[in-house]
Amino acid sequence: MREERKNNKVKVIIVGSIGIDTIETPAARHADILGGSVSYASTAASFFTRVGMVGVVGSDFPPKYKKLYKKFNIDLAGMHTIEGKTFRWSGVYEADMINRRTLSTELNVFESFSPELPVAYRSAPFILLSNISPDLQLHVLSQAVAPKFVVADTMDLWINMTRGPLMKLISKVHMLMLNDSEARLLTGEHNLKKCADTIRSWGPDYVVIKKGEHGAMLISSKGVFIVPAYPVDKVVDPTGAGDLFAGGFVGALAEVKKKDEPGIRKSLLYGSVVASFGVERFSLDGLRRLTRENIDKRLLDLGKMMHV
Repeated sequence: MREERKNNKVKVIIVGSIGIDTIETPAARHADILGGSVSYASTAASFFTRVGMVGVVGSDFPPKYKKLYKKFNIDLAGMHTIEGKTFRWSGVYEADMINRRTLSTELNVFESFSPELPVAYRSAPFILLSNISPDLQLHVLSQAVAPKFVVADTMDLWINMTRGPLMKLISKVHMLMLNDSEARLLTGEHNLKKCADTIRSWGPDYVVIKKGEHGAMLISSKGVFIVPAYPVDKVVDPTGAGDLFAGGFVGALAEVKKKDEPGIRKSLLYGSVVASFGVERFSLDGLRRLTRENIDKRLLDLGKMMHV
C-alpha cells in the first residue's frame, strides 16, 4: 500500500514536536527512543495516505530515525534540521498506566521552532495541528491554501497561558480535539455534552473529547457518537496514544470518499484501532510490522464488539 503512494502528492500535513524520549513504565525502561507528537501522528496517518511531516530536530538527531520515517513513506520536506540538540523528554508511568511523572523536559531546538510549510504542502487538503502553542498552529494555518478539513489538538497549558490565540484558532478549525478535563477547563462547564456544544458555538463543526482508556466522544450537529478504545491484552507504553488516534483519524478521513458524518465516525474508529497497536510496544515499535490488513481486521473486531 505505501509503495503505491510513493509518487502521490501529500494529502495530509501534520505539524508538531519531534523528540527523543526516555520512558519508564511498569513493563520496562527505554532510553533515547523516538517520540514527539508528529512522529506518532504521521506514522499513524501513513497507513492510509501520503503524509507530510512538519517539525524540527537538532544536529544530534539519529539517522536511524529518519530512515524509520522513510520506511513509513512519510514525506520529510517539512522536517528541518538545525544546529543544536533535539527536543528531549523523560517520564515515569505509575502502575495504572494513566498517571505519569515528568522527570525532565529539554526544549532545545524546539524552543525557537517556527514552522514553515514547503510550497508543495500548502495546498494539502487535510491538516492536523498537533499539540503545540496556538500561535504556532495559527502560523501554520496562515500558510495553508483552502484546506478541506483542519483538526487541532490542545492542552491545559495553552488554555491557561494563551487563551486569546487559542480562541482565534478554535474559530478557524473544523474539529477540535481535547481531553475531558481540558474541555471543562476551557468552557467552565462540567457536563461534557455542554462543553462540546459551547466549543461548537465558537466555530468547529466537530468536537472530539478524549477519555483515555475509555475512548472518546464525537459531538456534532448529528448528536453524540461514542468511540471506544480497542481493548488490548496489555498496555506497554501509552505515550503518544492520543497522537496516534488523531493521526489515524485524519489519515483515514483523507482516504474516504465522503467526508460526512458516517465517514468521520468510521475514521475515528480507525484512529482508535491504530492507537491500540501503538500502546502494545514502546515508541513506534508496535507499528513497524503493522499492515493495513491487520488494521482492517481489528476494526472489524471492534465493530463486532459494538454491535447490539
